Amino acid sequence: MAPERGADTVGSINAAAELAGVRPGMRLGEALATCPGLVLVEPDPAGAEQAWEEIVCALEDAGFSVESASAGVAYFETRGVERLYGGLEPALQRALGAVGSVWDARIGAAGRRFAALAAASVARPGQLLVVRDDEVGSFLAPLPLNLLPIERQRRHELEALGVRKLGQLAGLPGGAVAERLGPDGRRAWSLARGGTNARVRGRRPPAELVESLEFPEAIGNELTLRRALGALVDTALARPERRDRFVRKVALSARLVGSSASGGGSWRRALTLREPSADADRIRIALAPKLAELPAPVVELRLELVELTEAAGRQLELLAAGAEDRTRLREGLRQVRASTGSGSVCTVVEVAPWSRIPETRALFVPRDD
Repeated sequence: MAPERGADTVGSINAAAELAGVRPGMRLGEALATCPGLVLVEPDPAGAEQAWEEIVCALEDAGFSVESASAGVAYFETRGVERLYGGLEPALQRALGAVGSVWDARIGAAGRRFAALAAASVARPGQLLVVRDDEVGSFLAPLPLNLLPIERQRRHELEALGVRKLGQLAGLPGGAVAERLGPDGRRAWSLARGGTNARVRGRRPPAELVESLEFPEAIGNELTLRRALGALVDTALARPERRDRFVRKVALSARLVGSSASGGGSWRRALTLREPSADADRIRIALAPKLAELPAPVVELRLELVELTEAAGRQLELLAAGAEDRTRLREGLRQVRASTGSGSVCTVVEVAPWSRIPETRALFVPRDD
């Protein structure tokens, strides 16, 4: 992908660019010097979001419970369909076929999430890499530290100490790592040892309520765009599919001037409402400031109602007295997850309350409810 506006580094790359020596985040001049035939594709976030949604839906249609971690990364459970497809590897082949060959998909399978992610990260395009439970330690040991979700400064600090592989980090005492690097270091140490077992949280079916407005010529006037946004909001809320449900998350996207319907420049912003609402004015006021971020005139404006509440699922208070408190608490947790992603709601669990090191006394464990 070509650099975003104001940046000088390339974005994600395909397998051919990787074989030529190009890496994500490489400076543009260095990338072109490494691969003179490099083709830069204009970022298309709206198109990428739509393509990723099609991939996730294809996996769900094949019978898998899918948890989308980010665009391009998904976890899915095979236990429920292995009998249907005749085992683990046939089920993974079915998932690979559902994605298609055009996306350079790679699949890693393991009993732990980080081990599966690491396997997918080192697999070749189109490859299935299965890591058995008794092989997790030996598989992770030679892999580099850049697979860990830690800050670059922390990784450089570990490398300066001579720790460059996951196996070297896993061999250190956990308390010493936590004392030196804090909670992030303790979590990285835990992941280097395979991580914890965590179930896949299949997503709720998307609302799929979309309205779009195509202009006869490119529009750059913010007042005109605000009026178009108001019309889209009114039309989307009047759809019979919404019925008496409230809107929790919306997305506003645009096709920019100079792009084509099949690809090219686009723009997209998602917004989670602080409180689910079906008030057109409130949704319009929340989305209107996003129009000022448009980088170019617009030829098509598109509004998506990404996530809706249950039929009677309006969240009035996080906690309430009586039998409604647990229901509203679950609704509040879903609201947080919709805004910040899965794994953002955690519970503090004491593991070593006797320790003199504060970071080792407790761990954050994702909530399942």
